Amino acid sequence: MAKHIFPYGLCILLFCWLSCMATTVKAQEEVLNRVVYLPKSKGTVYVLLGMVSERTDFLFIYDSKVVDNERLVKIGKGSRTLRQAITEIVGTHDLELRVVGNHILINAPVGREHPTEQVADTLTHFVFEGTLLDKKNGTPIAYATVGIEGTSIGSVTNREGEFRLCLADSLARKSIVFSHVGYVAQKIDIPLLTVGQHFTLTLEPRIIPLQEVVIRVVNPVRLMREMLEKRMINYSQKPVYLTTFYREGILYKQKFRSLTEAVFKIYKAPVQSLYAREQVKLLKMSRITNGVEQDTLIAKMSGGIDACLQLDIINHLPDFLLADAHKDVYAYTSADVTIVGDRLVNVISFEQKKEVKEPLYCGELYIDSDNGALLQAQIRIHPHYMKQATAMVVQRQARRMKVVLQELIYTISYKPWNGVYYINHIRGDLHFKVKQKRRWLGSSSLHTWFEMVTCKIDTVGVTRFQRNERISTRTVFADTHFKYDSDFWEDFNVIPWEEQLIKVIEQLTSKIEKIEYE
Repeated sequence: MAKHIFPYGLCILLFCWLSCMATTVKAQEEVLNRVVYLPKSKGTVYVLLGMVSERTDFLFIYDSKVVDNERLVKIGKGSRTLRQAITEIVGTHDLELRVVGNHILINAPVGREHPTEQVADTLTHFVFEGTLLDKKNGTPIAYATVGIEGTSIGSVTNREGEFRLCLADSLARKSIVFSHVGYVAQKIDIPLLTVGQHFTLTLEPRIIPLQEVVIRVVNPVRLMREMLEKRMINYSQKPVYLTTFYREGILYKQKFRSLTEAVFKIYKAPVQSLYAREQVKLLKMSRITNGVEQDTLIAKMSGGIDACLQLDIINHLPDFLLADAHKDVYAYTSADVTIVGDRLVNVISFEQKKEVKEPLYCGELYIDSDNGALLQAQIRIHPHYMKQATAMVVQRQARRMKVVLQELIYTISYKPWNGVYYINHIRGDLHFKVKQKRRWLGSSSLHTWFEMVTCKIDTVGVTRFQRNERISTRTVFADTHFKYDSDFWEDFNVIPWEEQLIKVIEQLTSKIEKIEYE
């Protein structure tokens, strides 16, 4: 029968290419003095700016500290200049408006210094922050790839669509690229943005015209076979170092309990290496625990790091990728055609056959229609066998508590650099129901999660770590002893906390981020 994988225990308005050539002052004034007619409307600033964009074909980039997306605004019907329309909607009269190509940048009031233009060359690093939204409905785009063009440096957005990039000043003339499944990949030049602002950005959903798709019968098993055959071409055949950001957290009864973060250097063996395993070296670590509220449940996560390593399913082939060998276990269907970045991909769905009565994985695989590379995967335990799968992920339970798995979801993505694909982002979310035994009523929710994102790739001088440099990947990582380094964490590309975690952390009685563990 099929084997199990992933040991885990529990104890964005639209962006497009922006030219570096700034529009002349005269041309800018001509654009901003253009007359636009707007109907009588009421809505948020985000919605009304979107309406202006639809009528003028100019798109907006702005600092969310200057422009309040959620503020409700009423405007009367009539004609006004584009500058008047922006001012009326945003509600601030002393804004600096810059026209670059078909974009309008809404900056802070005139007179405020712009660090990027004045002191970028003297900075050792600079930080960009923002929120990525769906252009159509304004919802956050979670787990989107945010990277510096032409480099291996990058991060991903969190569940609220937020991102943060801390970059060396040598990258001040580069471009940032944003991409996600089903959206048009967009690029923006860093010199157009101002350091210290929190930008609101959008991606446009990609609708694929029929003429772009060759109508043919797609054999999903054949596609997966071709994907495996091209592994040696698409993925690294040399060992590499991955500098990664890792974190794991536990929420119980919708309340934050713990958050552990770390920066690892990972020795990654080549694809199809039979004997060389990954090695992990701990660089920095941070831990936050909620010691204010006491509870009868103590939950610890073990093997989260090892799960991230195993979830590199190109290096560690799970049974569902071996379609030819498991035709009797899994059913494969061609589900859709979509876009990942600028690549057209085939979506293959898989699930266990009805006669297979054990908890196995199901999900979707996103395979490049041109080069056959696996770009993303979303997998989960089959919902019909969730209770049976509890033993796969819960190592030990307290005598008076019953923990039952409710949902398990893994998200995996790969990103190309110099023509080779590397693991980019991995996240696992596990939801449980916790009930005290001998009590008929009442249960509580438990949510554990872990994720890892590749921030940098090094291919030169890669050797295995010394024994005393390596850490164990299968233990309770949160129990690791460390010393907190605040200077380091300020200068690293971390994934911003989800909103719910921020709210809870602010309620803690001590400044826990300054705690030093000896």
